Amino acid sequence: MSLSRQVDPEEIIQHFQDLRTPSTSPSSLGGGRGEHLTPFSTPYASQRDIPKYQIPQDGAPGDTVYEMIKDELDLDGRPNLNLASFVDTYLEGNAQRLMVENLSKNLADNDEYPAMLAISNRCVSILAHLWGVRKGERAVGAPTVGSSEAIHLGGLAMKRRWQERRRAQGRDTARPNIVMGANAQVALLKFARYFEVEERVLPVSAKSRYCLDPDLVRENIDENTIGVFVILGSTYTGHYEPVEEISRILDQFQEKTGVDIPIHVDAASGGFVAPFTHAGAGGRKWNFELPRVVSINSSGHKYGLVTAGVGWIIWRDQSYLSRDLIFELHYLGGTEESFTLNFSRPGSQVIVQYYNLIHLGFSGYREIMENCLANARILSQSLEATGWYTCISEIHRPLAPPSPAAGAGPGPRGRRRRVKGAVTGQPAAPDGEGTTGTTTTTTTETSAGYVAGLPVVSFRLTDEFRREYPHVRQETISLLLRARQWIVPNYALPPGEDGTEILRVVVRVSMSFDLLDRLVTDIVQVTETLMERDEVDLSVLPAQHVGPRPRVKKREGERLKDVGREAGKKRMTGGIHRSVC
Repeated sequence: MSLSRQVDPEEIIQHFQDLRTPSTSPSSLGGGRGEHLTPFSTPYASQRDIPKYQIPQDGAPGDTVYEMIKDELDLDGRPNLNLASFVDTYLEGNAQRLMVENLSKNLADNDEYPAMLAISNRCVSILAHLWGVRKGERAVGAPTVGSSEAIHLGGLAMKRRWQERRRAQGRDTARPNIVMGANAQVALLKFARYFEVEERVLPVSAKSRYCLDPDLVRENIDENTIGVFVILGSTYTGHYEPVEEISRILDQFQEKTGVDIPIHVDAASGGFVAPFTHAGAGGRKWNFELPRVVSINSSGHKYGLVTAGVGWIIWRDQSYLSRDLIFELHYLGGTEESFTLNFSRPGSQVIVQYYNLIHLGFSGYREIMENCLANARILSQSLEATGWYTCISEIHRPLAPPSPAAGAGPGPRGRRRRVKGAVTGQPAAPDGEGTTGTTTTTTTETSAGYVAGLPVVSFRLTDEFRREYPHVRQETISLLLRARQWIVPNYALPPGEDGTEILRVVVRVSMSFDLLDRLVTDIVQVTETLMERDEVDLSVLPAQHVGPRPRVKKREGERLKDVGREAGKKRMTGGIHRSVC
């Protein structure tokens, strides 16, 4: 949850008064108070003053406040067109009904809502079996508010077991460390910082597919390593990290030194993708089939197909969760064992998770995840068919080299034919020829013939394109797509490869074929528009998403020389901010 700073309304208004032009009077700003101006008080009213940053002395009509807030929220992006996020934005009708009917239920109040507790327990058992818990093991787990909390719980469990083992051996516990790749999501780094564990963040490379490098793991573990975070589905490129290979390295290390280092698998997205797809994790083990994997987390609100607010953490056996971390609560009329960083929280997401698991079943989830991967492959192939883009993600790469096929020529018309063919599944006709028929090619291919990974498309401009059009920048493409309501982020790869920027699209269940067709068309049109403009034309675009353009900065600087700089007038957009997916 992001940090928010208290706002002084008088300071804000004073700032605007300092910036006012001759045509602007203080009265137009509501008499010096930070206020909303709305036309909703009566059918004839033109404005109503409603304070923004202080609670009003008197209330306002509910319809007025509703319309005011609704209009302000219109400035947000459309969730379904937010291709930056892994979080699910779609619920079918029955799931929505269950969500609304159970909005008021508190997941922490198990004594009052025993049926909801039973449903939560069933979800834990279902996921434990789905992730390969071994016969004879007694898996234990819990719902969380998301994978961030789940990762913290998994890390804490590994740290406590390491401490107990070291104390039993009469050794110090002062310098614990944990190993992860530089592609790790911010929650993994937060765990290390918040709970005083040295984070050993290993650089990534093209050789390691921009993920945790097993060779570097071997060089950076020691007796103080509490565990290794391995990610099943990098948020940068969608690649699965090699859990089985890292497990073998840790096995060899234990044989040599006697030090037992466990693995926690961060399967925030992959935990609901790999078990269902034909590709799996690329034929490699990743879950509790590996004895060294002691815990797994996943986000129900990503590919678990629930809206934001639910994650899961499962330990393969209760012996991997120290009793010292478990609290026995006597509250609200009952006794409950708890290991959580939260208490009161909504329970409706857990109910919807159970609904999805039972309603869809294994075959339903498989169909959905295979469709997401198929759409991601189409998008990848379409982008590369332009000749302008190359994909860093690899879920569209066949495991066996494809046979040579005739394609369209290098001209603009041929390029568009290749893109259309990639989207529709029809073969591209040679230049100068039309299509030979109207029959659409159908295919029953599955993900089994392709590189395993998340339905994520990470792409960049080709080196040839950059040389021919050096003025075209990827961040400009991202900005122009935003003008068409698509949110497609552009950012650098993790440390080790951070000289390369990528655009990234997350293909979720709500990405229909029609939307995919529209997205490809818009990307092509935006790119063609930039190709036709010269460097001078593009200079009017801001270099970054934040802050004014250079000319505005200069004018603002001159104004500040006249009015002076006051300590209280700092930008409120500063401070801690790091995007999460």
